[in-house]
Amino acid sequence: MKIEHSTPASTPELGSEEKKSLAVRALMMMADGDRSVFGEVLSADAVNREAKSEPPPARVHGPDGFFATALWLREAFADLRFEVRHVVEEDGLVVVDSVMSARHEGPFVTYDEYGRVDQVFAPTGKRFSVRQTHWLRVADGKIVEHWAVRDDLGMAKQAGWVPPNPISLTRNVLAARKLRKQIRAGRS
Repeated sequence: MKIEHSTPASTPELGSEEKKSLAVRALMMMADGDRSVFGEVLSADAVNREAKSEPPPARVHGPDGFFATALWLREAFADLRFEVRHVVEEDGLVVVDSVMSARHEGPFVTYDEYGRVDQVFAPTGKRFSVRQTHWLRVADGKIVEHWAVRDDLGMAKQAGWVPPNPISLTRNVLAARKLRKQIRAGRS
C-alpha cells in the first residue's frame, strides 16, 4: 500500500540520504537532544504512535510530545543510547533498524489510556540491550509520524522485571505508591 503525501511547491523535498539522516537524527536526539533540536527535526503536528502508554505530556503532537517522551526515557534509563544497524528509505518512509541500550536507574512508569499511572518498575540497576525498528514518515523536510517494533519482553527480562519475584513485586508496589502520592501532592 502506498500512501501519497503532497509537498507544497515552496518546500524543497529532501533526497533519500537526507531523509535517512533526518530519521537517524530523530532517533539519536531521544538520548541527549535538547528541546531546540526536536523543533528542528519534527513537524509541529508530528504524531508518535507509540505514546499510548507514556505520560500525558508525551501524547501531544509535535516536538513537545516527542521531547516529553525523551525525558520520560531519560528519567528511567541512564546511559541511554541507540546503535543504528540499517536505514532504508522509500517514498518518504524511513525504517531505522537499531539496538537500544541503557541501565535501569530510575522508576520506569507506564500509563493507562486515561493518563493514570498503570505500572511502575522500580530501578534494578541492570543493563539491557534490545533490538528495535523505528518507522518514520518524512514530509516537507521534517518527521511527521513515528511508530516502532520493539523487543519489550527482551528488555523486561534483561532489566530484571520478569519473571517477577516477591522482592521485585514489593519494590514495584512501593515505587508505585510513592509516585502516586507525589502526584496527589502535586495536584493539591
